[in-house]
Amino acid sequence: MKPSIVQDKSYAFALRAIALAKWLKEQKEFEIARQILRSGTSIGSNVEQALAGVSRADFIAKMSIASKEARETHYWLRLLRDSKTVPETRIAPLEIKSLELIRILTAIVKTSQTSVAKSKLKTKN
Repeated sequence: MKPSIVQDKSYAFALRAIALAKWLKEQKEFEIARQILRSGTSIGSNVEQALAGVSRADFIAKMSIASKEARETHYWLRLLRDSKTVPETRIAPLEIKSLELIRILTAIVKTSQTSVAKSKLKTKN
C-alpha cells in the first residue's frame, strides 16, 4: 500500500492529542481533555475510513468529516491557549499541526470534489 502523508500526520497528531489529554487530566481539566481526546483522535480515524472508502463519495464524506474534526480540535486548542489553561509553549506545536492538517484535508476534499464534478461533465458530453 502506498504511504499516505495525511494518514501519517493524522496518526502522529492523535498521539500528541492523547498526550495533551493526559496532561489536562492531571491538571483536573477533565471536560476539555475529553473534547481534545475525542476530536483529536477522530481526525485520523476518519482518514483511515476514507482510505478504505467503497466509493469516491464515501471517500469525500469521510475526509470532510476529518477536516471538520481538525477544525474542532483547533478550536479547543485556541480556547486552551487563550484561557491560559495550557502554557503557550505546550499548545503552539499542536496548533501548528492542526492548521497543517486542516490545509491538507481541505485540499484533498476540494480536489476530490472537483475531480468528481469533472467526471460528471465528461459523462454528460
